[in-house]
Amino acid sequence: MRLKPFPMRVQGVFPLTKRSPKKAFYSFTRRLLWLTILLPILWISYREINNYFVEPQAIFVLGGATGREDFAAEFAQQHPELPIWISGGSNPEYTYGIFSDAGINLKQIHIDREAVDTVTNFTTLVDKLKAKGIHSVYLITSDYHMRRAKTIGEIIFGSRGIYIKPIAVHSGQTVEPWQKAVRDGGRAILWVTTGYSGSTLKQHFHSH
Repeated sequence: MRLKPFPMRVQGVFPLTKRSPKKAFYSFTRRLLWLTILLPILWISYREINNYFVEPQAIFVLGGATGREDFAAEFAQQHPELPIWISGGSNPEYTYGIFSDAGINLKQIHIDREAVDTVTNFTTLVDKLKAKGIHSVYLITSDYHMRRAKTIGEIIFGSRGIYIKPIAVHSGQTVEPWQKAVRDGGRAILWVTTGYSGSTLKQHFHSH
């Protein structure tokens, strides 16, 4: 018995409908939104995984409270081979005294006074650390300040391939509002893309 061919109209079974420009725009917008959300998450996850395996090559201390330097001096006793970079900080006499009393070789101490805020704590030293071949640091700051510092550090240091391992110093103070982390995270992105942080950008415009 000979079977007759089964007629099928592809167009009838799978109707080819053309999207309206409005629907196409909304679809593109949704995909772009998801991409904008997913890319930072994937990037941070990638850095977190790599950070687990990277051994810090320096101690990076954010000035602003003497307790951070006191803690850093004790922490440095556990890592006597690591150089210590301090951005801001107390007067040099106090800083050198604390580390000297802890038995740390003062030749390992590098104090930088260029920073005027948390964003510039990172921008003023990131290229110096990179030039020294440093690819990972212990980040020491107060616990209430760590969220903002880590946000800035992941962006600015991350742009140069430098990983951070946060070490929070107990302060007993309330954690800063997340809006500060968002604000300074935006300034950090501005610096990475333009070379200007919020403070230097103001100086730039005033000089023109």
